[in-house]
Order: sequence, then structure tokens, then C-alpha cells
Amino acid sequence: MNMKRNYRITLLFNANKAYDRQIIKGIGEYLQATQCNWDIFFEEDFCTHLDNIQEWVGDGIIADLDNPEIEQLLSRLNIPVVGIGSSYEDESKYPDIPYVATDNRSLINTAFEHLKDKGLENFAFYGLPESHSTRWASEREKVFNHIIESEDYNGSVYRGHRTTPKTWQSDMGCLAEWLESLPTPIGIIAVTDARARHLLQQCEHLNLMIPDQVAIIGIDNEELTNYLTNVSLSTVAQGCTKMGYSAAKILHKQLLALSNTDKPAAQQKSFATRIIVPAAEVFSRQSSDFQAVKDPYVIKAMHYIRNNAFNGIKVEQVLDALTISRSNLETRFKEERGHSVHQEIHSSKLKRACELLASTNIPIAEIPTLCGYPSLQYMYTVFKKDIKITPKEYRINQTLSLIE
Repeated sequence: MNMKRNYRITLLFNANKAYDRQIIKGIGEYLQATQCNWDIFFEEDFCTHLDNIQEWVGDGIIADLDNPEIEQLLSRLNIPVVGIGSSYEDESKYPDIPYVATDNRSLINTAFEHLKDKGLENFAFYGLPESHSTRWASEREKVFNHIIESEDYNGSVYRGHRTTPKTWQSDMGCLAEWLESLPTPIGIIAVTDARARHLLQQCEHLNLMIPDQVAIIGIDNEELTNYLTNVSLSTVAQGCTKMGYSAAKILHKQLLALSNTDKPAAQQKSFATRIIVPAAEVFSRQSSDFQAVKDPYVIKAMHYIRNNAFNGIKVEQVLDALTISRSNLETRFKEERGHSVHQEIHSSKLKRACELLASTNIPIAEIPTLCGYPSLQYMYTVFKKDIKITPKEYRINQTLSLIE
């Protein structure tokens, strides 16, 4: 009987990061698709501990080489290693092993084009302090600077500080000063969703309207970020699942080839020079939903409506907030938006309902209250009239589109 060999594989990732979790998911998808016999070693806390890795005897490793400690350590091992990490402008920075990289140029260009298509002309980048462990952030900053220079736009870069509980207040104070110095309206690309969350919080403290004055987009599609902010965050998803799948496929081929030879892994010809995986897609949400509106009253009205429509407000509350007559505001809305203030409120509530149906598991019966509708029956009537399907059908359709 021809039995498939079992391989002992170590994964060196920190699953507290969305990037690493999605890569691990891709590795898992490869295992399930191929049914290859891998015994996976992964720390019980889903983090990487390097203390005794050189004493571990296994058949192969897939590792996050953005961690310089891991990269240095694995260079001394004599088993197949597939690295995953950042793309680099300088070819000499790539490791001399099979390597799957996220395409930093694609990520930043995708984020930039998203903001540019909104009609913005001022741009900024919120990055990370330069260090060996944040080379990927430096690469993204370089791409941003290249784009701004080549397209002749106004741009600003702020790296900020490595935040800690001790320095949090002063770090956020420095970030606030930078935000206040920027021209508006402006589009800001954050190097990660975690950094984008800093921007959302500080804009709220400074009463900078999102997205009317500051439009923000992050990178990672980190689900937790949207649970921790009042404004839903637009983000660029990396092709992490594809990266993990590709890395597992490379390692599997390498293991199968090595099983037919007596040569050690270090003497084997590389099974893949390099795979660069582009950005997967943009998840467009409220933080970047900028609309090129010039009338200050319309801008303020739209901001008020977005933040209060779920309370079931009427046109009268908008007028009271802006201290303006109805005829005056309606005229301004017709000129700038092509519809009435009431329609803006209606559209804002419907959009929020659609977002909650598509991106959460909140029971449908609870959603009308969260969106400012007087009843579930009323919300069903709105959906049937405007979208031609029920809220339940809308949620099912969105779920199916994700599966496909």
C-alpha cells in the first residue's frame, strides 16, 4: 500500500495580527484542498517563541520574515523554509529562499486611487517610525512619496511614535497637532488599520468632520477596528489568504522533491524565486465616503445627518443644528446634491441598514432601532420600495457574494 508521508511543519507567525491570521487561513485552505499530511506545530497562544526553535526537529517551516529575529535564526537551519513578508524596492533586501510577498506598491496605489477618485486633491500618509522591524512600513511610505511626486499633488507624511500606555497621551497630542496643520479637505492613507483608528479618534476630538474634511483609508481589513470606532473604516485588504496558500504550495513541492533525493535542503535549487501578491480589494466604508461638496452649510448638514440619522431625526433637527431656514438649506441641497434634505436623511438610514445587514450578525429585528426606523415593518417597506428585495434577502445575497 502506498502511504502518504506525514510532514512536521512549523508556522512562525503572531496571530494577534490580522495579516498573520489571514495568511494562516490561506495555509489551512491549501491543506484542506490537497489533504496533504502535515502535522502543524503552532504555539498554543498562537504566537512565535524562538527560545528553542533550533532544537526542534521538523521537516519544514513557513515563517513571517518581517520579523528580523526570525529571518536571522532561520538562515542557520538546514530544512526547507518558505518566507512570507514585505515587497522591497531594493532587490538586495529579499531573502535567498522561496519568498511570498505582499505588494506594497499595489496596496498604496490602490488606497491612493480610491481617495483620488473621490475628488480629493490633498493627500497625507500616517506611517510608523523607521526601524528594522517596520521595513514594510518604510516601503509603503516610499511608494506614497513616489506617487505624490509623480502626480504633482500636495502631500504630507507623519510617522508618529510607537505608542505605549505611558506615552499614549503625548503621542496622540502630537498626532492632533499634525492633523490640525493639514489643509482640508484631505485624504489620509494610514499604514495599517490600527494607525487609521488613531486618526478617527483624534479627528473626533478635534471636531474634524469625517469624511467631509478628512477622508481616511487604512490597510489590512482588520475586523476588530470597526468594532472600536464610531465611523466605519475604509480599508485595503491585502492578498494574505493567497499568500498563505502560495507559501504552503511551494513548501509542499519542496518537501516532495526532497523526499526523492539525499541532498540537504540547503543544497536544493530554489523552487520559486519570488511571488508578489497584489492588493485584494478595497472595502469602501464611511471614513472615505467623501463627496466633493463646496457649500459649507451642505457639508455641515451632511455630517450632522450621517451622525444622527439613526436617531430618527427629521429635517427640523437639521435646521436647528445649523440655524438656517428650510428654504435656504433646501435650495443649497438642490444645487449641490440634486435632492432634498429629507432624501439625504432617508439615504443615510438606508445605507446604514445595508451596512449592518452585510457586515454584522445583528438580528434583523434589532436593526430598525439602530437605523432610526420606527418599526421592522416600516424598514421592510423601505427596502421593498428602494432595493426591490427584503432585508432578509439582502443579507442572504451579501453572504452568498462573499462565498463566491
